[in-house]
Amino acid sequence: MSGGVPRRSVLVRRITRGPRPEAVPALVGRACALVGLLDVAAGVFPRFRHSRMHTLAEVLPGSFGPFVAALSLSAGVLLLLLAHGLKRGKRRAWRAAVVLLPAGAAAQFVYRHSIVGALISIALLVPLVVHRDQFAALPDPRSRWRALANFVLMGAGSLGLGLVIVSVHPNRLIGDPSLADRLTHVLYGLFGFEGPVDYQGNTSWTVAFSLGALGWITAVTTIYLAFRPEHPAARLTEEDETRLRALLEKHGSRDSLGHFALRRDKGVVFSPSGKAAVTYRVVSGVMLASGDPIGDVEAWPGAIERFMDEARAHSWTPAVMGCSETGGEVWTRETGLDALELGDEAVVDVADFSLAGRAMRNVRQMVKRIERAGYETRVRRVRDLGEAELERIRRAAEDWRGTDTERGFSMALGRVGDPADGDCLIATAHKADEAPGPYGDLKAILHFVPWGTDGASLDLMRRDRSADPGMNELLIVAALQAAPKFGIARVSLNFAMFRAALARGEKIGAGPVLRAWRGLLVFLSRWFQIESLYKFNAKFQPRWEPRFVVYRASGDLPRIGFAAMQAEGFVNLALPLPRFLRRRTKPARVCAHAPAERDVRAA
Repeated sequence: MSGGVPRRSVLVRRITRGPRPEAVPALVGRACALVGLLDVAAGVFPRFRHSRMHTLAEVLPGSFGPFVAALSLSAGVLLLLLAHGLKRGKRRAWRAAVVLLPAGAAAQFVYRHSIVGALISIALLVPLVVHRDQFAALPDPRSRWRALANFVLMGAGSLGLGLVIVSVHPNRLIGDPSLADRLTHVLYGLFGFEGPVDYQGNTSWTVAFSLGALGWITAVTTIYLAFRPEHPAARLTEEDETRLRALLEKHGSRDSLGHFALRRDKGVVFSPSGKAAVTYRVVSGVMLASGDPIGDVEAWPGAIERFMDEARAHSWTPAVMGCSETGGEVWTRETGLDALELGDEAVVDVADFSLAGRAMRNVRQMVKRIERAGYETRVRRVRDLGEAELERIRRAAEDWRGTDTERGFSMALGRVGDPADGDCLIATAHKADEAPGPYGDLKAILHFVPWGTDGASLDLMRRDRSADPGMNELLIVAALQAAPKFGIARVSLNFAMFRAALARGEKIGAGPVLRAWRGLLVFLSRWFQIESLYKFNAKFQPRWEPRFVVYRASGDLPRIGFAAMQAEGFVNLALPLPRFLRRRTKPARVCAHAPAERDVRAA
C-alpha cells in the first residue's frame, strides 16, 4: 500500500508558497463584517448615533430619521451575512456588497453621524472594485432546506437583537415594562405591529422601524432561499459509476478504500486521460476527497489538478481524508498542500492469522464461548444470497443501527446488497435454538467490500443488542478463516485514529506531553470510539498502515475537522426526516432500503 515511501516522510510536510490568492477576499470579508457591526450599532444605540449631525437630523421631515435608522440596521445585518461569502470570493456576495455599502454610508451620514462612518463604508468599496476579479467563485451546492435553517437562525437572531433595540432607550421608556412585555413588543414589531411598550417622542417610531427592518430581512432572505433554483450536491451518475468500476477493476488492489469511491452521494472528477479520478463531497464549504485517487498512479496528477481547479472555481477549501503515504506524497508534491498523520488502518494478512498462541488467547476464548452458546456463522458473497434473505439483512442492518443519523463517508459504502455489489462479502451470525425474531435467527452482520481481486475491506458491523457480547469478534474470525476459499489474502479492518499516540503514550518512558495527549484522547473516547477502536483492532494482531489528512493551512484544520465530522455523520446540522419516512424514501439508482451505516469502521 505504501509504494516504498518511507513511513514518516509525510508526517508533517511544509512547502514554501507565495501569497495565497484568497488573501484579499479574506481581508475584505473581515472589513465587511466590521462595517456591518458599525452599521448595526448606528441603527441600534442612541448614544452611538449622537454627533454634530444631530441638529440636521432633527429638522428632517416626518419619519425620515427612523427610516434611515432602519436602513442602517438592515445594511449592517446583511453585510454581516455577506462577510463569509466575501471571504470565499463569491461573486454574488460581491454584487450585494457593492450595493449595500453606499446605502449604509448614506444612512451613516444622514442619521445623526459624523462623516467618518460614511467614509469607512465608502473606503471598503475601493478594494472591492479594484480586486473584483478575485470575487468570481461559483455558488455552492444548495437545497431549499437552507430556507428553513435561515428562518430559524435569523428569527432567533432578530429576537435577540430586537430585545436590545427595545431596551437601549431607558430614559425614553414610559413605565417599567417587564421582560414578557418587551418580548411581546419585539414579536409584534417583527410583523409590523405596535406592541405594549411605549416611548416618549419619536423613539417609538425608531424602534418600530428597526424591528420591522429585522422582520423584513428575515422574511426576504427566507423567501429568496426558498424560491431560488436548487443546485443539488454532486451525485455519482451511472456513467461515472461505470467508469470508476472499470478503473477499480484494473487498479483496485492498490488501496483498501478504493471501493468506497462508489458511494452514490459523492461527486467525481476525472483526469484528462480518464485513467484516474478523485471522488469527493462538499460539506460546509470544504471539498473533502476520500482516500487515494482511483486509477493509474501516473495519471493521478491530472485528476488532482482537476480537483483543485474545481475547488478554486467555487472557493471551496480542499482537503483529503484518509489517504495513504503514497497518496499523501503525490498530493503534497502536486498541490503544495500539507499532510498530517491521522491514524492507522488495521490490515490482517490471512496467511499469518491464527487463533493459536498467547496473544490470541482472549479472542480464542471468546469465540469458543460463543460457539458453545449455540451460535453459528456463514460467510458468502452477496450474489449468492437470495433476495428474501438480503432484504431481511438490509432491514436488520438499519434497525440495529445505533444512531438515527447514517454514519460513514471515507470508509463506508452506504448500502448493503445492491445487485452491482455482488462481489461484496457478508458474514452473518445465527442462533437457531431461540424463538425466531423479526429477522429469523439472524443475530449479527458484517459486510466487506472488495479490495482488488485478493482483498476485502470491512464496511459495516451490526448486531442485535440482545445477542451475546462478542458477535463482532466471532464474525471477524469467521471471515478471516473463510477468506482463502474466496481467494482473499488480506483483510482491512477498522481505522484507528491517533493509534500511534495511544500506543506510545502508554509505554514506559513516555514524556509528559505524550502522556497528556494520550489522556486527552482517552477522555474524548467517552464520545468518540478512539481508544476502543485501537484496542479492538489490536486483538487480531494486524499490521498498521498509516493514513493521512491533507490540508492547505493549519488554520483550516478546525474547519476541515468539523466538515469531516458532518460527512461521517457525527454532527448533523440538517433536520432529519423521521425514520418511518426515511425507510420509504427511494433515491434514484439506490436500493429501496435505507443506506447502511457502520458501527465502528470510521468512528
